[in-house]
Amino acid sequence: MRLTLLVLLLVFSKTWVIANLADSTQIKNGQELFESNCTACHNFKMDGIGPQLSGLKGVLTPTWMASFIKNPQAKIDEKDARALSQQKKFKTMMPTFDYLTDTEIQDLVAFILTKENPNKQISKISSNELLDPIPDKVKLSDMVVNMVPFTEIPHSSKSDLHTRIVKMDFNPSTKETFVLDLNGKLYKIDKNNKPVVYLNMAEYMPNFINVPGLATGFGSFAFHPEFAKNGLLYTTHSEKSGSAKADFAAHDSVKVSLQWVISEWKTTKIGATPFQGTHRELFRVNMVSQIHGVQEIAFNPYAIKGTEDYGLLYIGVGDGGCVENGYPNMPNNTQTIWGNMIRIDPKGSNSKNGKYGIPKNNPLKGEKDMKEIYAMGFRNPHRFSWTKDGKLLVSNIGQKNMETVNFVTKGSNFGWPMREGTFMIDKYEDINKVFPLPIDDKKYGFSYPVIQLDHDETIAISGGYEYTGQKISQLKGKYVFGSVADGRLFFTEMKDLQNGKQAEVKEWKAAFNGKITPFSELAGNSRIDLRLGKDADGELYILTKPDGKIYKLSN
Repeated sequence: MRLTLLVLLLVFSKTWVIANLADSTQIKNGQELFESNCTACHNFKMDGIGPQLSGLKGVLTPTWMASFIKNPQAKIDEKDARALSQQKKFKTMMPTFDYLTDTEIQDLVAFILTKENPNKQISKISSNELLDPIPDKVKLSDMVVNMVPFTEIPHSSKSDLHTRIVKMDFNPSTKETFVLDLNGKLYKIDKNNKPVVYLNMAEYMPNFINVPGLATGFGSFAFHPEFAKNGLLYTTHSEKSGSAKADFAAHDSVKVSLQWVISEWKTTKIGATPFQGTHRELFRVNMVSQIHGVQEIAFNPYAIKGTEDYGLLYIGVGDGGCVENGYPNMPNNTQTIWGNMIRIDPKGSNSKNGKYGIPKNNPLKGEKDMKEIYAMGFRNPHRFSWTKDGKLLVSNIGQKNMETVNFVTKGSNFGWPMREGTFMIDKYEDINKVFPLPIDDKKYGFSYPVIQLDHDETIAISGGYEYTGQKISQLKGKYVFGSVADGRLFFTEMKDLQNGKQAEVKEWKAAFNGKITPFSELAGNSRIDLRLGKDADGELYILTKPDGKIYKLSN
């Protein structure tokens, strides 16, 4: 009898251990999947691009969660109440994760369900919260601009976004047009308007990653203004956490999800396609999460040789999601890189690592200051461009309420994470809430946007350009930009940007074959992921990710 009980106990004990080992393994796998696929939009503390995901145990069934993760659009099509309410609240659609196996999705759900509700703190200023920061709506103008097919970029993904084309720019020396796909390839557009691979990042960088999407991948490119002589090209891309020692890293206790790397490429044959030559790393940055990386670099195209700006590389460094992941003091700090526009001399060597130069006329002069900083206070300086008269306009993708375009000058500070647009937020509590500016706001010295829209109009600003072309009279004298997710198009008059005050924004429409056609219909997807591009003649283009198509604006 005792022997039988002992055997039963041993069998039960072994079964219990095996079951719990399986559960812990499942949860660990789920955590890894969450960190690589979900943290760009979700966390367990507060809402971000999507809802915070703690406290779902007992609220949602694992089956419902798994089916939603697999195909969110199917839930919308079924008129599922929760799916519709979340879409209405966050004004965007979660991408499908049908590339994950059923087992992986089950592991992911198991991990999410381990997270309990965070302790909620009550803000001392919640009574002043602004529920509709900008009540006025953008007016629809009577401007309609025709667009014609230009080219189509090869599909690089099996998801509903067939490409991740995000930037179209030109080589100032050769005047050739280039298009970048975040998934890893830079294309040159040939004389027949056909895309030809110029640089495949994965072939050169073994630790290159382009998952989980959104901001990760081959981020940006910029040809040196003297490319015809020196053959220099600069790029940004993301790599796995720990791929190499970071030049810019937070405290060891701060989790690192990935690294962004800025590189210099030197071609040995100027006219060669694909790229032939060597590359070297300028610096790398640790990031808390996958969002808000280093998505844009550029040289001032109007800087003349011998002037202050000539040959200096501007780099937009996002906050890496550090604020919404519990590290609110990492940005807006003169000693850290996150949330800043930085300016370097890529051909210099007086930086800490000796791989690039720091211009002597950069604004910060303190002994402990990070002297690469040109301007501060950005959540995600997503795209930027210069006007003909030399003004730097930076579009900043906001948190929960505001999308902005900012006239950036040397040493300016746009306030993130204490400000979002012309509103105050509490970086230690719920950064999704905005409040009126304090009476004594001037003493803080913050700068404010020249364009701002709230999330009733757009949830992600595309960035834009002053129209400098000659073919479209309607666009002359205008700064043109767009809305990433839904494909809306906006403009403001350049003369209104000159006085430094809030400029009036109006909506305009693009026509295809003489007919105003929604981009959702043209691209075959409700999520447009629209971007604007520009060629050497100053003419503008519209890029859409779902189909990889590029349209040229025309008369």
